[in-house]
Amino acid sequence: IRFVFVKLSNYNEYKSYLSIVMIPLNTSLVKYDNPVLVSRTTDKKAQRKTKSPQQSPAPGVPGSTKGSKLPPVDGKSQQTEEILNSILPPREWTEGGHLWVQQVSSTPATRLDVINLQEQLDMRLQQRQARETGICPVRRELYSQCFDELIRQVTINCAERGLLLLRVRDEIRMTIAAYQTLYESSVAFGMRKALQAEQGKTDMQKKIEQLEEDKNDLERQVNELKAKCDAIEKREAERRVIEEKKHAEEIQFLKRTNQQLKTQLEGIIAPSKK
Repeated sequence: IRFVFVKLSNYNEYKSYLSIVMIPLNTSLVKYDNPVLVSRTTDKKAQRKTKSPQQSPAPGVPGSTKGSKLPPVDGKSQQTEEILNSILPPREWTEGGHLWVQQVSSTPATRLDVINLQEQLDMRLQQRQARETGICPVRRELYSQCFDELIRQVTINCAERGLLLLRVRDEIRMTIAAYQTLYESSVAFGMRKALQAEQGKTDMQKKIEQLEEDKNDLERQVNELKAKCDAIEKREAERRVIEEKKHAEEIQFLKRTNQQLKTQLEGIIAPSKK
């Protein structure tokens, strides 16, 4: 907000005006006319009784004398102003109970204005530290304002060309909005997939832990069964050794018994032959 100090030439005529009027700072690259005071009534009842709002220029603006009439304009100028107002609507704000309106300027631009616009664009890009590459809302906003100012300048000279540029601007904005929607939807889709992957990762980790526990249990069972198998094999080996030894002893015993019986039989048979 900037403060505009007004030096009144006729105090009796402007005693209802404030000596200091706050007007919004023109931060846009689009060129606007001087603000106009639409209503100075702060009482709502008085506003309802008023049939049409009183329009008067802002204090300190040339041509603000009471009873002054606007200069007549031809049909083409009126049509150009209407087109400009439809392309770039007037700005409105309330300050201290006063309603101010600021319309876009219908003054034709010169070569110096275009050079000044370029300098203002470069300066504001540097002041607001806009990025030179990549996505930057600040750079997009400033270039959009610059394009609107160029449309204003072209529309004043040729309304048809300005309307065509308006179509181009709206198409560009629609395309950017579509890309923005696509980007937001892709980001949301990526977030959902990331959350699902995180949730799936947690479930997978739990499953892995469960499988690790099952594997450890199975390994423990395998070790127990191996120990039992080794014990059984050892016991059976000892029993087999014992059984073999016992069988060998029985065989030796039977051989000795057979030899004795054979000897006895031979002794019985031998005397009888004599």
